[in-house]
Amino acid sequence: MADGNPELQAEEEEEEEEAEAAESLGDAGPAERSGHVAVTDGQHMFVWGGYKQNAPIRGYYDCYLPRDELWIYNMEAGRWKRSSTTGDIPPSMSGSCAVFLDGMLFLFGGHHAQGNTNLFYMLTLKPGETVLQWDRIECKGAPPSAKDKLGAWVYRNKLIFFGGYGYYQEDKIGTFEYDETSFGNSIYPRGWNNHVHVLDTETFTWSQPITTGKSPSPRAAHACATVGNRGYVFGGRYRDARMNDLYFLNFDTWEWNEVITRGICPVGRSWHSLTRVSSESLFLFGGFTTDKQPLSDAWIYCIDKNEWMQFEHNYSTKPRLWHTACLSKEGEVIVFGGCANNLLAHHKAAHSNEVLVFSVQPKSLGRLCLEAVITFREMLASSLDCLPKHLLHTVSQYFGSNNISGS
Repeated sequence: MADGNPELQAEEEEEEEEAEAAESLGDAGPAERSGHVAVTDGQHMFVWGGYKQNAPIRGYYDCYLPRDELWIYNMEAGRWKRSSTTGDIPPSMSGSCAVFLDGMLFLFGGHHAQGNTNLFYMLTLKPGETVLQWDRIECKGAPPSAKDKLGAWVYRNKLIFFGGYGYYQEDKIGTFEYDETSFGNSIYPRGWNNHVHVLDTETFTWSQPITTGKSPSPRAAHACATVGNRGYVFGGRYRDARMNDLYFLNFDTWEWNEVITRGICPVGRSWHSLTRVSSESLFLFGGFTTDKQPLSDAWIYCIDKNEWMQFEHNYSTKPRLWHTACLSKEGEVIVFGGCANNLLAHHKAAHSNEVLVFSVQPKSLGRLCLEAVITFREMLASSLDCLPKHLLHTVSQYFGSNNISGS
């Protein structure tokens, strides 16, 4: 135990919690979690970080997930693999922001045992490797403030970050508003912002564009999605309200536009997900209402019609908030983790490690044939070796074996 050094004591406790979490994981798949990050290359979903509740002898407490591991989900075969990481590993965190670009996972911000951070990390993603390398990038220019629960878009070689909840930063373009309830909980009070910061991944230089138009209010725990040269943002929390407004930022002109949709609209929420599923549509799922109710509804926003349509699915009894959502190459939205009830109830929070699959587009002919082969595998066992090698490999992944003859 640290001799009266609170920071060292916090680090030691964090290491103990990570060790306990690692022991409980096993190899069956990732532990339940909320506030994690997930990115995809279309074939795999890469999951890092987040937190859950542990129940050791001293009672329930929040536990960050091990920072030196990355979980890889094969979206076609539906199988998990755990990879270790080394290098400049980020601290264990929740509420970080991660994006995928050119085979890299870029990680910014988050909340750890000592507070918020504004450090920037890069992880080269190689699904076949068992150990992956983290690098901490020393960027040029003025970075965003230390914060978590922010959103991000990817446009060409640039990462564009918006909003979040964290420490004060003077900003002549955007707005920061303190959360009065944070004054008594920390030496450094926190609040909401609507700042926009851009990171050029070719030069690793921060910049701040001068935006025009009607900008969204400060917010956190909102959801973002990129479609063409537009960055859409829906909802989020600002003070005591969880909103249902929709905006987009034009990345060529840096003009904000508020979208006034036609017809019905999803209820206001935070901790939800918004996923681009085509050049004309976005998929919204789950979240947490102003009345602190978890949500299980799903919606499709049709850009050309400028209207929301409710999406019928089989997970109406599985609400989720502070989960992640990734689009597979087969047009399925893969939702992982999150909380199934009131996250603010702390020790009663029901964190999840379940994968929910939403088929938001028609399946390809190849996918339908693959599912037919799997369904009738016993009948087709003697003929499976006749498949082309790449299809044989895909089928073997479903069966969990490298040799499927005689299955």
